[in-house]
Amino acid sequence: MYRIVQKRNYLFGLSLVLLAPGIIGLVMWGLRLGIDFTGGSLIRLNFSGTPPAAQIVQEAATAAGLPTLLIQETGVNGLTVRAEALSNDQRSNFLEQLTAKDPSTVQESFESIGPTIGNELKRKAVTATAIVLLIIVLYITWAFRRVSSGPVPSWVYGVCAIIALVHDLFMVVGVFAILGHFFGIEIDALFVTALLTVLGFSVHDTIVVYDRIRERLISAAGKTFEDVVNESLNQTMIRSINTSMTALLILTALFLFGGETIRNFVLALLIGIASGTYSSIFVATPLLVVWHNWKLKKRAA
Repeated sequence: MYRIVQKRNYLFGLSLVLLAPGIIGLVMWGLRLGIDFTGGSLIRLNFSGTPPAAQIVQEAATAAGLPTLLIQETGVNGLTVRAEALSNDQRSNFLEQLTAKDPSTVQESFESIGPTIGNELKRKAVTATAIVLLIIVLYITWAFRRVSSGPVPSWVYGVCAIIALVHDLFMVVGVFAILGHFFGIEIDALFVTALLTVLGFSVHDTIVVYDRIRERLISAAGKTFEDVVNESLNQTMIRSINTSMTALLILTALFLFGGETIRNFVLALLIGIASGTYSSIFVATPLLVVWHNWKLKKRAA
């Protein structure tokens, strides 16, 4: 049996080492926001056949003197192109360059996204994340009410799970702060979707471990809380890793072959799910023991 909980200080130290570069990058450079958050222009295009590859569309934009575009497929024959605020001349030049590469190019619509909408999206993103975290705490507190009179109150399970989730959020956001500074990768509305997905996946892993602890607490009389937690981790760790590995393999395939439009979204999921698996086993659960030991010392003092 692996002595996981007993080595919690080393595991917490590893988390700090992994988080530190991203947090530093986030403080120094922040996130590179896409037009979903800053405002810009949106062009919807249609083609008679298969739309041109994103690289070809970007080449047309570069030839027209436009900055990097955010390109997404819509339906079978459509593309959505997002960019910084464009003038009519810039739009016309871009369409001329793209039509030269694909004569079937048809503009369906052209609209501007104002910074007000971008700011509203930022507020909604923060609000949605905060609400999700609050609901998770309340749910875990309710779900573990049967062991609330045991070594650890039910609300502590919820708080420890939230700390692990914050760990995962900072891991993803920190990496994207670094990528944004050095490689120009921007975040958009899909990035927020990825963060919320990571929260759901991570808390699922955490609850699996916590549920095993709850079962062991009811049946494992005479054992210390630390031993119960360590046994529970050993019994669920392989399951958690295997479940995550299947998801990571699929996401890796999507990252490599899924196309440019979803690559950043998939990358955020890859980082978040890997971090979530780690934090569920090596952060959220050992924190229960840390809280329990702290309470014991406080009572003895």
